[in-house]
This record gives sequence, C-alpha cells and structure tokens, in this order.
Amino acid sequence: MISGFFQFRHFGYVMGNTIGRIFSKEKEEGLGTLTPFQAVSVAIGSTVGVGNIGGVATAVAVGGPGAVFWMWMAGIFGQAIKMVEVSLALYYRTHIGEDLTYGGPTYYISRGIGKEKGWNTFARILCFLFLVGFFIGYIFNIQNYTVSEAIAGTFNVNILIVSFVFLLLLYANIWGGIKGLGKIASLIVPFMCLFYIGGGLIVIFRNVAMIPETIKLIFSSAFTGTAAIGGFTGAAFSKMIQVGMARAVYSNEAGWGSSPMIHATAKVNHPVKQGIMGIFEVFTDTLIICTITAFMIINSGTWSSGLDGATLTLSAFSTGFGQLGAALLVVGIFLFGLTTATGLFAQFETLFTYIVGPKTSHLKTILKANKIIYPLPGFLLVLYAYIYGLPTYKVWMFIDVSMGIPIFINLFAILLLAPKFLSLLRDYRARYMNAGEIDPDFKLFYEE
Repeated sequence: MISGFFQFRHFGYVMGNTIGRIFSKEKEEGLGTLTPFQAVSVAIGSTVGVGNIGGVATAVAVGGPGAVFWMWMAGIFGQAIKMVEVSLALYYRTHIGEDLTYGGPTYYISRGIGKEKGWNTFARILCFLFLVGFFIGYIFNIQNYTVSEAIAGTFNVNILIVSFVFLLLLYANIWGGIKGLGKIASLIVPFMCLFYIGGGLIVIFRNVAMIPETIKLIFSSAFTGTAAIGGFTGAAFSKMIQVGMARAVYSNEAGWGSSPMIHATAKVNHPVKQGIMGIFEVFTDTLIICTITAFMIINSGTWSSGLDGATLTLSAFSTGFGQLGAALLVVGIFLFGLTTATGLFAQFETLFTYIVGPKTSHLKTILKANKIIYPLPGFLLVLYAYIYGLPTYKVWMFIDVSMGIPIFINLFAILLLAPKFLSLLRDYRARYMNAGEIDPDFKLFYEE
C-alpha cells in the first residue's frame, strides 16, 4: 500500500488522534465549514447506515458466512484507501468566502491530474465518467427502501405510507444545508452507534457458546463457498467474494470517493490530520459495526432462514430481545437511514457546486432545486419495488451498478496522485510524529 501500511504500524496513534480529537474542546485552526467532529459525524452518519444493517444481512443471506471474511479484507485495506482520498480531498479543496469549503474526487482530478500534471482533457474525461457513475446513485437511493421495508414489516403497515413519512422527514432534515447537517449528525450519530453496538453485543453474548462456531464457519467457508442449508440456497466461492466486498465498500465507502466530499469541509490545518479520521471511520464502520451485524445473524442461526435485507437483521435481533427488541432496532434503522440519506445529500451538493461552478450566479438556485428533487428518487424506488414486487437482493443489485464506475475512476485517480499524498504524509510525520525534518516552505494546501 502507498501509505506503507500506516493503519497497522500506527494503529494506536490513529485511535488516540481520532477519538481524542472527537472529544477535544480545543478550537481547530484552519478554514472550513464544519469542525472535525461534525465532519466525521456526517461522514460516519453517511457510511454507518443501511449498508451495515440491510447490506451486511444481504451479503450473508446471498453469499453465506464466508462473505464476512471478504468484507473484513475490504475493510482492512479500505482504511488506507480512505486515508489517501480524504487527504487529497483536503489538499485540493476550494474555498467560497471565509467558511465554505468543497472538495472530493472531481476537485483532485481536475486540479491534481488536470492542472498540475497538465493532462486537462484526460482529467475532464475522468471527471465526466465519475459524475455519470455517481449520479446513478442519485436515482437508486436505497435508504428510503431499507427503512420503509423494516418499519412496514415490523409494525405491519403499508410500505408506501412509511416511505412517504421518511420522504417528509428527509426534507425537514436537509433544509438547513451542510452546516445544519453537521449539527444534527454530531448529536445523533454517537448515540446511534452506541445504541446499535450495545444492543448487538447483548444479542451475541446471549448465545456466547456459539461464538467459536460462528468464527469457524466464517473462516472455513471463506475459500470454499457455502452449501445449501435450511432456506439458504448455497453460494459459490466467486459469489461470496463479490457480495462480501461489494457490501463492505457500500457500507464504508472506501474508494467510492463519497465521504471525502464531507471531510473536505472540515476546519483543519493539515490534510493528513483529517486523513487519519478516514482510517477511524472505516474501522468503526466495517470492523466493528458490520461485524456485529454479521455475528448476530450467524450466531443466532437466522442466516439460513431464507430471509434477506433488514428483515433478516431484525429477525436476529429479536432472538435476544423479542419483538420489543425488533421494534427498538427499527428506531435505530430509521436513524441510520436518515443520517445516511442526509450525508449523501451533502455529497451531491458538493458535486453540483463543482459542475455549476462555485462562483456562478445560478449556484444558489441549483442547490435549492436539489433540496426539492433529492428525496424523490428514493420514494419512487420504493413505489416501483412495491408495484412490481421487486425482491430486496435485486434492489441491492442496482446499488452495485452505481458503485462500479466511480470506484474505478477514483482508485485510478488516487494512484496517479500517490506522490502528492506521500509528500503530505512525510510532512505530517515530520510535524506531528517527530519523524524527519520539517520543510518550512512545504505547501499544505493547493490554494495557498
């Protein structure tokens, strides 16, 4: 890895300088829209969401327990990828006025590959392809569907009614813009994560004797596939890798280029300082929360029941808490879905700002129109699935299509910009880790 496996060699440092910054009351230096805590809250809120509940359940239901191993692999290496893309997003970001900042793949492609390397035409093509792929996700927005499916199934109400209520609450949540999202996420996300982690651990340890068997099942089937059992139809080796990695990437967004758009709004005085927040984000999302979901499902034996998506996770949760527990988890799923959807809204606002131009007179009109249009595709997807009886795993197939193009473009871009990241990392290590000499003339941000 181009980071030199920073996430392994300096794991203790990363945890100390992420959790420590989250709870620190010191005012951060540097320009930006959100505090580092608000930025990571919005980013985690957009990653820790329906992918952790419905997505992981779908991976286990379709790929079997072995899919969890490949989910872990994607999470381990995704930490370094997230660190690189977040650092580049901070370095190449742009400022509008004194406190508004925007960044992400389109900015580091156009500025880093286009202007610095002089490959302007090539950079425009990459940006165009990234935008096309990313905006497929604008149409196939899964959050409304997962929340509506869970609540409708638990309380036996019509899924369209639930979907419409979610639509209205999403409108209310996004109307305050990115600053408003930061304040909301910093209040909701910590509670949301602790609630789910605590409840999941209780479910797992109520059947503690099955934990060794669960671990054995994950590793023994990771390289062989899984035979049919109960309502589980069986999974080939290739299918298991595909769904495990796809669900991990959708959940932690490493390489997708999405959460760097949120991190780019942070008030911070060094790009890598926020970059290591990306390591913490992926670790929390995949190696803790996704693992808890997977262990609940496998440990309880519900993975082979034939259920899928959020209903499978609800079934596993109810083995520890009964129907009351399932009802409580529905509240968690609602919060997960709402914060994920609002985090994605902030990402699309960044892309619209890039497309239209930060200084264009029509920008405010475009952003207001986005607030009106953005929640609608999620509701329409629920309506389509309801009318045509679309199963959950097919809905997730649409998400896989929307992820492929932007991931490929973004990974290719950060590979080309690896030398820039390495120079930023060397400077960070010299300034904050006493590893090397500080270059006083080193440029910390593109716009300096």
